Amino acid sequence: MKNLNIVLLGNPNVGKTSLFNRLTKLNQKVGNYPGITVEKREGNLKAHGNSYHIIDLPGTYTLFPNSLDEEIVFQILSDKSSKYHPNLTLVVAEPATIKRSIILYQQARELGIPAFFVINMVDEMESKGMTLDIPKLEAFLKTKVFKTNARTGQGIEELINAFQQVPPSYFGSFDIPTNYKQPLEEAKRLFPLATEYLTWQFLAQENVSSLTDEQKKYLSDIREKYQLKTHDMQKEESLIRNDSISRDLEAIVKKSENKNLSTTSKIDRLLMHPVLGYVIFFGLLFIIFQAIFSWSGPLMDSIDGLFADITTYLDSVLPDGPLASLFIYGVVAGIGGIVIFIPQIVILFLFLSLMEESGYMSRVVFLMDRWLKPFGLNGKSVIPLMSGAACAIPAVMSARNIENPKERLLTMLVTPFMTCSARLPIYIVIIGLVIPETKILGFNLQGMALFGMYLLGIIGALGSAWILNKVIKSVRTSYLIFELPTYKTPDWKNVVTNVWDKASGFIIDAGKIILMISIVLWVLGNFGPNDKFYKAEEYVQQANPTLEAEHFDQEVASYKLEHSFLGYLGMGIEPIVRPLGYDWKMGIGLIASFAAREVFVGTMAVVYSLGDDVDIEDDGQKNTLLNKMRSEVNANTGQPAYNMASGISLLLFYAFAMQCMATIGVVRKETGSWKWTLIQTVFMTGLAYVAALIAYQLIK
Repeated sequence: MKNLNIVLLGNPNVGKTSLFNRLTKLNQKVGNYPGITVEKREGNLKAHGNSYHIIDLPGTYTLFPNSLDEEIVFQILSDKSSKYHPNLTLVVAEPATIKRSIILYQQARELGIPAFFVINMVDEMESKGMTLDIPKLEAFLKTKVFKTNARTGQGIEELINAFQQVPPSYFGSFDIPTNYKQPLEEAKRLFPLATEYLTWQFLAQENVSSLTDEQKKYLSDIREKYQLKTHDMQKEESLIRNDSISRDLEAIVKKSENKNLSTTSKIDRLLMHPVLGYVIFFGLLFIIFQAIFSWSGPLMDSIDGLFADITTYLDSVLPDGPLASLFIYGVVAGIGGIVIFIPQIVILFLFLSLMEESGYMSRVVFLMDRWLKPFGLNGKSVIPLMSGAACAIPAVMSARNIENPKERLLTMLVTPFMTCSARLPIYIVIIGLVIPETKILGFNLQGMALFGMYLLGIIGALGSAWILNKVIKSVRTSYLIFELPTYKTPDWKNVVTNVWDKASGFIIDAGKIILMISIVLWVLGNFGPNDKFYKAEEYVQQANPTLEAEHFDQEVASYKLEHSFLGYLGMGIEPIVRPLGYDWKMGIGLIASFAAREVFVGTMAVVYSLGDDVDIEDDGQKNTLLNKMRSEVNANTGQPAYNMASGISLLLFYAFAMQCMATIGVVRKETGSWKWTLIQTVFMTGLAYVAALIAYQLIK
């Protein structure tokens, strides 16, 4: 049995992923190429006694890299030492853009790569008003041409049967321009075994990662000697190929009225309208936001309830002890803290996949790119940014659709600034404490304050992006150049596969980090350094001998938290947070909310001996969290702990601070770097501290 590499090469939106799913029968896995965040999709196929390793390369329009994704494509095709280098390449095309695909095919063949030409989505040829003379096309391409419809499976078996065949030798049709022949001859001395076109590629690119420093220096000297500009060389090749192919295709491709393109144009008049286009897009974003925020609620509540029932059951059947407590409230509860995000991830990526599959995502990029470009972001950045208003975790994950590495990194770094749903309980409590419930011009002041927090998140995200854009250097300049695809019905198999990949990837990769931090926080909150923690009942009994039984457990919980490692950490950071107007109790809340922002409210309830199940609304009763916090006195200042100065300070701190371990986990997974994860955490927390400090010192 032979193990052979087969790569799928093609432009975006040609149905390459659908074909990949058909060939692998979903026996596939998704990861990243070593050392970088470019997604790698690979699968396996067994046929004719051979094992085929199928690799779905990132979509590209040319073998001259303009993004990290395209760099990976060129590296795999040009470097024979790469473990992904193909034994066979399937160049996938679709009828409407066949000329672009032929250019890509010619470039691949002239590198010395064996390849078949696959015309996918053949069912759309009639609606596109096209007829193809397949025998003439095969003679022109010097290879077998296959017609497939990956959605229905048409032509797939015939394609698989051809894997045993060796495509015929190919002699390049690209005639090197006269003014480049002499420098090319000099370059060929360095690569005597390479094809002429591969040497041309090396000469026409500034930095090919597979070359040695010595080879790069040699090529650089040739360019300098002949005053060659790589951009001009690439542009000239593109023009030559386009002119040549256009003439040759006249006898092969016949076009009549294109009904599909006509329909696409009509739809685009509405969706790409300079005014209505934005209204429709933001309306769709509103629906997505509502879906993530509201539709996922019952599912998340069910998951929360399920894990609560599981912990209750385990607590009743397992023997008392630290190991059982660690397993129940550290491991099981930690897993629950991971799984609870799945509904939001599934809903977001369901919408994103539908937008991508239908062709609408390309319109979104076009609409938003010019507005986000000044901040160093990409048109696709608007999806993560707006989704971050529901939850930063799926929002950060959605940034992987951004091709340019700098723009993708910037988007992931600033998305957590957006006001997520987890901040709402904190905002409701603090605004209720410090903002008067009065009306200005008929608008509720507390509601205006809440809106202001959302606005502050947007300003924080865009402002930080603008700053980081000046600091982070780009590997390459990003240009928005692409052809808008025709609209089509989504391939539901692709949609389901994509959603599954994202959800399972979050659970496995980011989940490991979240679980680890959950266990650490549990240990800090459930152990203490002295007998004040372990004998809390005795100390509480001695201090409050007349305490009613119903409040005893709450007082014990508060006392234990105060004297746990977490409590002592809160007291330890008091000198740091005192300039912000906080005391040690609020310090405990800040540390505990690292698990999740909304934990701050529950932690404050425990600290103030109310138990962890309280109503955050002020319903007129004395024993509410709002009333307890309103009457709390800061021992450092002698003033109410939650006054206007400390309240605004706290709001600003939570508006900017990176305090969600799940977000940290997913940023680490998506960037593939602890360096950028720590930079983000330090930057956001530093900004939060400075903003809170200035606000408190000015207002007090």
